[in-house]
Order: sequence, then structure tokens, then C-alpha cells
Amino acid sequence: MSETTRAGASRSPFPALLIALLGVLVTVALDMALLWWAALIIGVVLAFAAVVLVDRRMPEVGRAGAAGTKEEGTTLHRTLVVPTALVLSVVSGLLSAWFLDLSLIEPVAAAVGAFVGSAVAFLLYRRLSAMLALSFAAVFAAGIIAIAVTALVLLLSGIAPGATFARMMEYGTRPNSLVQIINDGTTYYLAAVAVAIGFKMKLFNIGVDGQYRLAALMAAAVGGHFVLPPVLSQIVMIVVAVAVGGAWAGIAGYLKVARGVSEVISTIMLNAVATGITAYLLNTNRLAVEISTNNIGTPPLPEGSWVPGIPAGFLGSEREIFGLVLLAIGVGVGYAVMLNRTRFGFELRATGQSQSAAEASGVNVKKMVFLSMLFSGMVAGLVGMPQLLGSSHYYALDFPTGIGFIGIAIALLGRNHPVGIAFAALFWAFLNQASGILPFDGIPQEIAVIAQATIVLTVVVVYEVVHRWGRRYQQQQIGKELGTTVAGPVETETTVPAGTASDSGDAPSGDDTPGEAGTRGGEAK
Repeated sequence: MSETTRAGASRSPFPALLIALLGVLVTVALDMALLWWAALIIGVVLAFAAVVLVDRRMPEVGRAGAAGTKEEGTTLHRTLVVPTALVLSVVSGLLSAWFLDLSLIEPVAAAVGAFVGSAVAFLLYRRLSAMLALSFAAVFAAGIIAIAVTALVLLLSGIAPGATFARMMEYGTRPNSLVQIINDGTTYYLAAVAVAIGFKMKLFNIGVDGQYRLAALMAAAVGGHFVLPPVLSQIVMIVVAVAVGGAWAGIAGYLKVARGVSEVISTIMLNAVATGITAYLLNTNRLAVEISTNNIGTPPLPEGSWVPGIPAGFLGSEREIFGLVLLAIGVGVGYAVMLNRTRFGFELRATGQSQSAAEASGVNVKKMVFLSMLFSGMVAGLVGMPQLLGSSHYYALDFPTGIGFIGIAIALLGRNHPVGIAFAALFWAFLNQASGILPFDGIPQEIAVIAQATIVLTVVVVYEVVHRWGRRYQQQQIGKELGTTVAGPVETETTVPAGTASDSGDAPSGDDTPGEAGTRGGEAK
């Protein structure tokens, strides 16, 4: 069978659709006798088994790893990739069903969840690479370690870990808590993306906190003092925030490329300067007015300058999700496209990997450093906008602070990947929200801080260990394939009389490097 036929067979949607329907039918049938989640798990597992059986009967599609190595049939594929794909399929189905159960009846939610999990099973079994599976395994291992450490701290404090975790889970999954998690996660995500842009260039932008606070203050002042038509007002405030954040981070970028000042030192100092400027401007004799007896802030924004929220009735809550969550999604998509689909993104990653190699290939390293800090600051300027335009509607003394430093931890936790950062931001927001109920039960709320710190530390360490092991594994696989590829032609080459290739005018095989061709020619002579 030709490669075209194989590729066409692998791209056909009918096998995936049939397997997804199988998972749905099994789940619906078992839902009459079992709990919905048990029925869904069995349905997805059976669908995954069907994927394995169908895949063995279909022609090979040549799944390749990140380095182009064949992975089917290897020990790592059997022991890690396949189990990881199964676990992710079940989790995808359960999460989809749980989310839909908030607005749909239980049988329908379970059926849709089974469909999603079964479809994901078909996709992951054939597409999940070993390196990506290793990344998921690292996250899982880090989570287990963090839970174990947190449980140990609770035990030493005389608190039952199981009851504490159950209480946090129950409170964190309430409808109003889910809305708060999404809102907090929106601001955390923007802060983490701002930090991640710098990380991709091996730059440590610690100044996100000062950049977003100064940007939010100036945007609130413009919106409060100048009454503009709706839509135009929101656009102007967002542009002001982006400009102020970018300009403030651009100072650190300029000092880096022009004077060689470490961005760590300059951004820390700029944070202090931003705090001083904010305190100076937030005065009733300057930009502020009295908000309440013990609070001052910029003039409240007119209602036409607010960004409407998204009703969260589908979550069972009467509260609203920040409308600028759509802006955060757009920033994430733009970040992904910029990194993977633009020349700037390629040069950004190349310069971050090796400045000397990038400079030798014609990249203007100083320009890239400055632009990276500039873009990082521009995204940082957006961090306070969801809160300003969606909730508080003025910048006051009680405006949220410290989000920039949280963004550093979330960027590390998400490995600077736009999707990974999204999950990390929601997880961080969940821990913050879920721990809010603990003081009412006599449990220290700081337990969430311990869990957050532990999981960031373990993720960084485990990721590094897994990354190094994965690279060694890839090198071994490439070495084996190269050895197999080279061994075959050498045996054939020795049977050809000397001078045959040169007499016929044939060039060496395209699979051979010039060195290999020369060596074989010498052996033949």
C-alpha cells in the first residue's frame, strides 16, 4: 500500500466517529446501572481498547517523535505513551461531563463527556509523542509530590489531610467559586504570558508587577477624567495601558542593550520607582478623589466605559465572568502564533537558545533583547485591565497587587507554553479560592501557599530531570536508526566493483553524507 493511501486512511474521520459512538453507547447503557462517572470511565476505556485494536489492523502511519524517531513498538511507547494517552482520555471525558453537568441533565452530560473522551483517545493514541507524554508524566509526578508534602505538613500540625482536601475541593467547585477562579485566572494568565515572553529570550522580567500597576493607574486616570463614547473609551484605556507598560519595560530593555545592566536589577529598581510614582500620583491633590472614608482612588469610570461581563448562568452562578477573558484568550493565541508562525518568534527562540549562534546567523541580538522586553511590558500593561474595567472601575489603594510575581510562578509551572500557562493559571486560582474556606474550619489558609510553592519547585526539578532523560533517549533512538540505515548500504556497496559508480556517472545516494560517501568509496577502492 502506498504512503498516500496510508496517510489517507489515517486522516479518515470515520474510524474516530465510530469509536466515539461506541464510547457513548457503552456509557449510556451502563449509566442505567452505575454512577455516571463509573459508566463514563468504562466507556472511554473500552473505546481506547477499540482504538488499539483498530490501529493494529490498519497500515502504519509512521508516527514520529519530536526528533523524527519512530516510536511505535518501543518500550517507552508501550510503558509510558499508551498509559498516558489512556489517562488523558479518561480525564478529558470526566472534566467535560462535569462541566456540562452544571447546565445539562446528567445523562446528556455523561454521553457528551464519553464522546469527547473517546475522540481524544483516538487522537492521542496515534499522535501523542514520547516527549509530550514525558511532560505530562512530569506534571503528574510533581502533583503527587506536592500533595504528599502538603499532607505531611497537615499531619504534623494535627490536621486530617483527607478532610482538608475534600473541603477545599467541595468549596472550590461551587458555581460562584468557579466564576472567581476564571476571573482570577484571567489576570494570572496575562501576567504569566508577559513573563514567558522574557523567559523565551532568557530574560527575567521581574518588573511585571510595577508595569501593570502603573499602567492600570494611568488608564484609570484617563478613563475617569476624560469622558469618551462607549467602545472608544475602552479602546483608549487599553491602548494607554499597553503603551505605559511597554514604555516602562522598555527602560529596562534599553539599559540592557545600551549599558549592559542586568534586567533583573533594573526591573527590581523600576518596581520600586513605579510604587513611588503611584503613591505620588494617587493623591487627592493630583489624580485621586475620595472613594470612601479610608480609601482614595481615581475618579470612578462612567458606566459607558465598563466592559460588560459574561453571564455565568451555564455554571449555575448569578455572577459574571470578566468580559476581558476574551482579550486574555486573544493574547494567548497571539503569543502562540508569534512564537511558532512568525520570523520574529523564530529569532526570539533562536536568540534565547544561543545568542552567539543567532548573531552568527544574522540576527540582531540587541534589537531582539529590546523588543522582547518591550512586548513583555506591553502584555504586562493589560494585567490590570480585567479588574479595572470589569469589577472595580477605578484604581484605588485596595487595587490588587503582587500579580506580577504570581505570574513568574505560573510561567514556570506552565513551562512558558500558552496552553500550559492557562492550566497553571486556573490551578493557581483554584488553590487560592479553595483555601478561602479553611479558616472557617480552623485550618490555616497558608496551607495553599505551601502547596503552591511545593508544586512549583517540584515541577521545575522534575521537568529538568525528565527533559535530560528524554534528550538522552532521543539520542539513543537516533543512533540506533542511523546505525541501521548505514549498515544496510555498506554491505551492498562492498559487492559493487570499484569504479562502477564513477564510470556510470551516478551520484552517491541522497541518504549518505559527503563523509560517508567518501569513506565508502575508499573502502571500495
